Amino acid sequence: VIGVVIGKTDVRGFPDRKNIGSERYTFSFTIRDSPTYFINVNSWGREEYIRSLSESFRVGDCVTIENPLVQTKEAEREEKFNPVTPSCYKLLLSENHSVVKTCSTYEMDTKLLSLLHLPVKDPQDYYSLGDIVANGQSLHGRILNVLAAVMSVS
Repeated sequence: VIGVVIGKTDVRGFPDRKNIGSERYTFSFTIRDSPTYFINVNSWGREEYIRSLSESFRVGDCVTIENPLVQTKEAEREEKFNPVTPSCYKLLLSENHSVVKTCSTYEMDTKLLSLLHLPVKDPQDYYSLGDIVANGQSLHGRILNVLAAVMSVS
């Protein structure tokens, strides 16, 4: 699978239920290869493997994923912690079988890079900040999609 990384989580550690006293580490990212399709990728493993993998690329990089395990996602559980994707599948990376390679600049397709700036939600499914201010009371308690741009950081 070749795609552009459009989102990425931080590395997190969890107690390993199989090996009491040790930890397993995880991080996930989302890749996109067309305007319509993108998929979440999860990786679990030893701290050294997960940290090294996470540091090997960043959002905006083009990556090639070799030998991922394709799994059916558990929509309700998965989408609580990852972006909602149009696929009913997710990819799982294994330390022993999977490889993630960053594409060099000359290998990158400009079509892939343009996907980085496309929203992942339906353009009709957003509220403007003005709508939220004007209708705040009626929207109270609802989960909304907001499309906004950062004007400055200070």
